[in-house]
Amino acid sequence: MKMEKKSYTFDEIKQKLVNYCVYQDRCHAEVEQKMRDFLLIPEAKDEIFLYLMKENYLNEERFTRSYIRGKFYIKHWGKTKIKINLKQKGVTEKLISKSMDEIDDEDYEKTIRKIYEDYFSKQKGLKEYQKKSKTIKYLLSRGFEYDVVLDLMNKD
Repeated sequence: MKMEKKSYTFDEIKQKLVNYCVYQDRCHAEVEQKMRDFLLIPEAKDEIFLYLMKENYLNEERFTRSYIRGKFYIKHWGKTKIKINLKQKGVTEKLISKSMDEIDDEDYEKTIRKIYEDYFSKQKGLKEYQKKSKTIKYLLSRGFEYDVVLDLMNKD
């Protein structure tokens, strides 16, 4: 049985998209994806988009900055992984670079060191070089840059 799509008025859709943006910062691509669910004509999409930006519900820089903070300070992702994910969301290289200052250099180093020490100490029954190699791989998979990881290893 096929579910009928409920149809909404223009104002209801606009309000739903406002709520969507208020709940959590969104990037343009996420809002566009959400708009596809409502089968809007291009003019209506443009009007809602402009409204969301004008009223500051939709702000790509704010989204980018909060995304970077969240992924680093909460999920402990490295800069490489954060950049890749933002690019997939259609955020420009320029905006990503400009917003990377959300991550404090000292915090970044402390975080890598902590993840390194935690992961390294959990490696049991391996030779020293194997533990190091596994830990490097792990840090790279978390999105930390190779040269930063090597710097850390050389400080040990």
